[in-house]
Amino acid sequence: MNINTSSVKQQFLAERQERFFWLRAKETAIILLVGWIPKLPGSLLRQLIYRTIIKHIGKAVYIESGVEIAGANRIAIGNQVKILRDVRLTAREKNSQICLRDRVCIERGVNISVVPTEGNCQIEIGERTVIGAYSCVAGPGNIKIGKHCLIASHVGIYANNHIFADPDRYIWDQGVTRQGITIEDDCWLGNGVTVLDGVTISRGSVIGAGAVVTKNIPPYSIAVGVPAKVIARRGEQK
Repeated sequence: MNINTSSVKQQFLAERQERFFWLRAKETAIILLVGWIPKLPGSLLRQLIYRTIIKHIGKAVYIESGVEIAGANRIAIGNQVKILRDVRLTAREKNSQICLRDRVCIERGVNISVVPTEGNCQIEIGERTVIGAYSCVAGPGNIKIGKHCLIASHVGIYANNHIFADPDRYIWDQGVTRQGITIEDDCWLGNGVTVLDGVTISRGSVIGAGAVVTKNIPPYSIAVGVPAKVIARRGEQK
């Protein structure tokens, strides 16, 4: 029996697109229904109802009003997580996931995104880590932030770089590289820090306000400046 593989593939893609459409429609309807309700009553309702769309949601999760979620079936939230007003979590793309471990706090206006049109991105934020207000954590490279980290407000963590080698083509059309970013346990990033793709900030390090981290930072370092340079080790500074 002859099988038209092209038509089978087209049918499969059409069915997958339809499933995606209905998942997104359900997700949007539920968020519109209860996403606006303020304070504790709204949070209790969201914790209950969002279980029907979010991949995993733990106990005692607090989600304020105005939180936007796209790709809820690719988002895992641990116990006692706090997500404050106007946060945006986006994980729509294939084989991608956002994972917030136990007792993570995402402060107001934070944007965590796997980046539209780019799949295969894992963003993980470890236990008891705080992401400060109006910070941005964006793929499409993988991002892993460890436990007990303090990420101040207006921090940018960007796991990608645009390719721009060809001056005769738009930068937009040349694609991106994606090496990934790791921030190990017990790090503190000050206000306005930028972390660029391919960087590892090792355990216990402190990055001063406004620094731009372009290279790996050794354990227990204090780094400042643009680009960030190590000026001391914790415990050794005068």
